[in-house]
Amino acid sequence: MEPVVQISLDVTSVPEAVEMAEMAVRAGVDWIEAGTPLVIAEGMHGVRALRERFPDKPLVVDLKTMDGGGLEVEIMARAGATHVVVMGQAEPETVELVVRAGRELGVEVMGDNLGMPDPVAGARLLEEMGCDYVIHHIGYDYRTLRQERGQPFETPLHRLREVVAAVDIPVQAVGGLNIEQAVQAPAWGAPIVVIGAPIAVDAHAFRAASGDVEGILREICVRVHAFGKETTGS
Repeated sequence: MEPVVQISLDVTSVPEAVEMAEMAVRAGVDWIEAGTPLVIAEGMHGVRALRERFPDKPLVVDLKTMDGGGLEVEIMARAGATHVVVMGQAEPETVELVVRAGRELGVEVMGDNLGMPDPVAGARLLEEMGCDYVIHHIGYDYRTLRQERGQPFETPLHRLREVVAAVDIPVQAVGGLNIEQAVQAPAWGAPIVVIGAPIAVDAHAFRAASGDVEGILREICVRVHAFGKETTGS
């Protein structure tokens, strides 16, 4: 697939989420994500508000589903989700039911390999179980505590090429990438560039960051979209 930019709305109120999404769309962002903090705080109401404001945009809902997968997909599909996230650490039956519900309701499924013992084998398993995308994910808590303790930690670039080579479905790399790393993700084979904390959101407070966020996002979009034109020759 051609590279796209996805904004992760890791905030906790509908007004702030909509305001941030409007800014991101002005900057050229392709996909909107209802981040996990927004899903927890506002649930389907936050998803519905984003769908009403942006009727034609792909809308990813980061449910991080671990159980009750069919019901969660149904709820969010009715609210306007086009994509949902299931955890690879969930029981296989949960992934199966999320995929089944996604097929029935026209929602694409993103399988998240966060915490899987082997992220490469995990990505391959998620594809085999029917997921449409793989999220190669390094967790926020893992990164935060190891950084506090002065301990080394992996980034999503670690083993990313192996993950990409292991599957035939699109991959996104998530978790602590800086701007330059995020923009370079398509060159590593991960075409869905996700922008969230700490670039567009304060890392610890989960609110919009200060500064020229719109300008930063516009630059990211220009560079990512230009890479797509270069690789396709269009």
